[in-house]
Amino acid sequence: MNIVLLEPEIPPNTGNVARLCAATRTTLHLIEPFGFKLDDKQLKRAGMDYWEQVEWKRWAGWTEFQASLPAGARLWFIESGGPKHYAEVSYSPGDYLVFGRETAGLPKALLEGNREQWLRIPMFNTASRSLNLSNCVALVLFEALRQQSFAGEE
Repeated sequence: MNIVLLEPEIPPNTGNVARLCAATRTTLHLIEPFGFKLDDKQLKRAGMDYWEQVEWKRWAGWTEFQASLPAGARLWFIESGGPKHYAEVSYSPGDYLVFGRETAGLPKALLEGNREQWLRIPMFNTASRSLNLSNCVALVLFEALRQQSFAGEE
């Protein structure tokens, strides 16, 4: 599996996602610009000593990342307002789960251009603005891994 963070802003969230990726052998893609420096202490602290166990890639922007994708790559864009919820689709091992900035989410043009791959996490309290980014990544990633019978678990 692949986790994509488009322009992440909060170091502890990115560190937590890196830790999750290390534990699940999931590749992490970080797309600039970032709201922090990669040597940020909070980023390292949240990722603890897992950073060296993470397979991760840094991309200068969405265009560079998109150009690197293998033919037939499937991307799932997780953002509120999506026409389907995240458990209504079938995931494959090489899929990319794309998450946006903590304060702004994914760009509307990107979502509208990929409407069939736009997924939401159900929210029951409409007064709640959003869920934490690292929690969202964990929810969707573990659903994808569950569908694949947790292949590769030790």
